[in-house]
Amino acid sequence: MQMNTPPRSAIRLTRRGRIVLIATGAVVAGTAVAVPLLSIQTPHMKAAKAPPTLVVPEGWRASQVYEAVDKALALAPGTTGRALPAAGLKLPNEAAGNPEGYLFPATYPLDRKSTPQSLLTYMVDTANKRFGGAPVAAGAQRNALNVYQAVTVASLVQAEAATKADMGKVARVVYNRLERGMPLQLDSTVNYALNRSTLKTTVSDTRIESPYNSYQRMGLPPTPIDNPGEEAMRAAVSPTPGDWLYFVTVRPGDTRFTSSFAEHQRNVAEFNRSQQSLPATPQKSPAKTPGSASAAAPAG
Repeated sequence: MQMNTPPRSAIRLTRRGRIVLIATGAVVAGTAVAVPLLSIQTPHMKAAKAPPTLVVPEGWRASQVYEAVDKALALAPGTTGRALPAAGLKLPNEAAGNPEGYLFPATYPLDRKSTPQSLLTYMVDTANKRFGGAPVAAGAQRNALNVYQAVTVASLVQAEAATKADMGKVARVVYNRLERGMPLQLDSTVNYALNRSTLKTTVSDTRIESPYNSYQRMGLPPTPIDNPGEEAMRAAVSPTPGDWLYFVTVRPGDTRFTSSFAEHQRNVAEFNRSQQSLPATPQKSPAKTPGSASAAAPAG
């Protein structure tokens, strides 16, 4: 049975309180999946210097990857981005030449022959191998998606989930809201539209004109918003069963999912109270929580 929901202007989907981790001094780094390399080590080689590598963490945007490649290869800023047209990347037709979502997070070897084109090709080829199998295609179809759309959902999961254990639930919230005709209302998509990463999303931010503004636009964003790893993709094609429509991380390790808007408001209020008890930092904003335009007061 379809659930009654508040008016669209009153719906606010809040995501994890990443601000809590920053305020308490915790550092969260993206996990890189190592691309297997054939190597032989002898006792005489133990002291040898490790070969150079490029680490692409889970959740990095394409722009971050380009910048890292430029630095790793000691190239002028912007070189890798300009190399895209000549790279001949094997991307889905839906991507229209945009590799966002397909620069697979991993550790890539570097040598004297490495170029922006060779590294980007390696990343996209790796993504095609990890995302192009029958299980992913079948999982996407079960959720009425094609593979590219599933990668887009995985990118949202990667950006929103506080832990790997939460990924399946976040994916389910995305699907539940889509099925009910509710806007996703994710701050991560607004930040992508504004080409930034911030803890403060204002009401005016949620009104920007962009296909990535999931407060104003229905459905999925037109492309992935980052480059997800395998765990996020697994969650996207096999979401955890549940009726949740909202979630917020009240404190580290305590992410609360609910189908009740009233309960969600109480959870958000508790999050804000916990934030007010923390020492002030330049990034702290007790009146805001990621994913909410105004979480201090009743949404809407």
